[in-house]
Amino acid sequence: MIVLVVIALGGAAYWWLHQPLQMTGAGTQALELAIEPGTTPRGVARDVVAAGVNTDARLLYAWFRFSGQDRAIKAGNYEIPPGTTPIGLLRKLARGEEALRALTLVEGWNWRQVRQALAREEQLRHDAATLTDEALMAQLGRPGVAPEGRFFPDTYTYAKGSSDIALLRRALHAMDRRLEAAWAQRAADTPLKLADQALILASIVEKETGKASDRGQIAGVFTNRLRVGMLLQTDPTVIYGLGEKFDGNLRRRDLQTDTPWNTYTRAGLPPTPIAMPGKASLLAAVQPDPTRALYFVAKGDGTSHFSASLDEHNRAVNRYQRGQ
Repeated sequence: MIVLVVIALGGAAYWWLHQPLQMTGAGTQALELAIEPGTTPRGVARDVVAAGVNTDARLLYAWFRFSGQDRAIKAGNYEIPPGTTPIGLLRKLARGEEALRALTLVEGWNWRQVRQALAREEQLRHDAATLTDEALMAQLGRPGVAPEGRFFPDTYTYAKGSSDIALLRRALHAMDRRLEAAWAQRAADTPLKLADQALILASIVEKETGKASDRGQIAGVFTNRLRVGMLLQTDPTVIYGLGEKFDGNLRRRDLQTDTPWNTYTRAGLPPTPIAMPGKASLLAAVQPDPTRALYFVAKGDGTSHFSASLDEHNRAVNRYQRGQ
């Protein structure tokens, strides 16, 4: 009789462990489970039930203990999708397979756009939102460094409730690695003296590139201008200097309004990047295409016409910009 009881109990336990957990309500929505640091296995079982799983917390705790993995359960934010079994749930909790969200920082975004994107992420903890740019960069270990262009554009996953500062730190270190790798591959005759100059030039190339195939030549034009001491005269730097005053229409007076980023009124590179450059723009800045061109103008189809002389450039402007 005892043997039969043991067999029956074992069979029931086996069946329960392999059956999907019943959840509150119908539908296909996953339940959210937050486990705070220091929560005991018994407390975890109670939290699972409180999250909406229709089971006995004592039974769930008994499974945690019997498995031998009760102490391996990790704090974090999890999702329990429909169809999850007790075995699958414990595996997720023991491995720390937290529910991850994703945020994409887009190539060519400026710092203001990054701030806005972070603010829209409801699942992030907005620690950076209360800090000035200066205080934030100091907390990231870069006191005195402007945030513009310092974060690599990519898709970053994060756990619900994690800090936006932690995400920014990852993006900052990613840009450090990308910039270091690009600078190590710089052309021997580059006029750039510092890796930070390459970052600034790459940000300009990023904003000026309409078609990827033109990127190397655009970098070549700016490199040639730096080499011979010409003004860069690039509109995106002027627009950046105007900040929120820019209304989408760049006027002649804007080109004549001096700011630290106006490359029509000031020689050389601007003091900071003007956007986040991607890997291709970083490489183009340090390995520009060999070209004699000193000018380029948008053709209206996303590509540019490159010219080695001012006369040729003026003819191209008349053709592509003025329709003459």
